[in-house]
Amino acid sequence: MDLEKFRARAARKKKDLTAFLNKLDEIVPVGMPEVVAKADEKVWQEIDCTQCANCCKTMTPAFSKADIIRIATHLRMRPSDFRDKWLKKEESSGDWVNTTQPCQFLVDNKCSIYAVRPSDCAEFPHHNKKPFDEYNETFKNNLVHCPATLNLVERLKKVVERDFEW
Repeated sequence: MDLEKFRARAARKKKDLTAFLNKLDEIVPVGMPEVVAKADEKVWQEIDCTQCANCCKTMTPAFSKADIIRIATHLRMRPSDFRDKWLKKEESSGDWVNTTQPCQFLVDNKCSIYAVRPSDCAEFPHHNKKPFDEYNETFKNNLVHCPATLNLVERLKKVVERDFEW
């Protein structure tokens, strides 16, 4: 995955795709869940996260209390020691987040704690959230972080504009 090309493409398309997602906030075509599922299936035939890991390089998950306990236990640490070593409390949200980027657990584009990763990571890029249009803010943010999201929204825009009265 050429991340420089992805970032350039995402920057070029962000305004147009954001406008599309904004419109989806107001008008949701009938049958949208099926359209999303079909497009998403095609996306994952083309995207391999281990060739990218841009999310781990440029974003931080929010660590829930359960995440912290699970990961600390896996690492044979006390939860407080885990927080002290790797996390900070974000003032605006109160969420526990990584102190550094890329993620300290990213090794060779792979998560070294994959089996116990934060739920925020396990659910990323959130394409399967229902209803899809209630997560448009998330997708707008992820356009520049995730090639799969960029690809999905491009596909959705094409299908919706072609097949639906818009």
